[in-house]
Amino acid sequence: MSVPNEALAEEVREALRVVIDPELGYNIVDLGLIYGVAVEDGGVTHVLMTTTTKGCPATDYLRDGARDSAWSVPGVEFVDVTLTYEPPWTPKMMSPAAKEHLGITDGDGW
Repeated sequence: MSVPNEALAEEVREALRVVIDPELGYNIVDLGLIYGVAVEDGGVTHVLMTTTTKGCPATDYLRDGARDSAWSVPGVEFVDVTLTYEPPWTPKMMSPAAKEHLGITDGDGW
């Protein structure tokens, strides 16, 4: 029995939570750095992600971590990680849990 592509994409998204941004100390999913996960037939997986800033010193670490974590999911046969800076990342993209962890409130209209 095969896993539907949407279910496999969700498993990949969950696996990406093990990748911790070394500067912020929280996972890349809840930080809002993962813009999309798609899985094609045959387990070909595409991860669209960003970093908090262009030129982030942890870019290679985060990209490689995303690739390796996605690849660890049974059914994934190939992983393509694409970096983008459109739209630019902002703290608004973080989950409530990540904001709480970092002591960020939604005040002052940012």
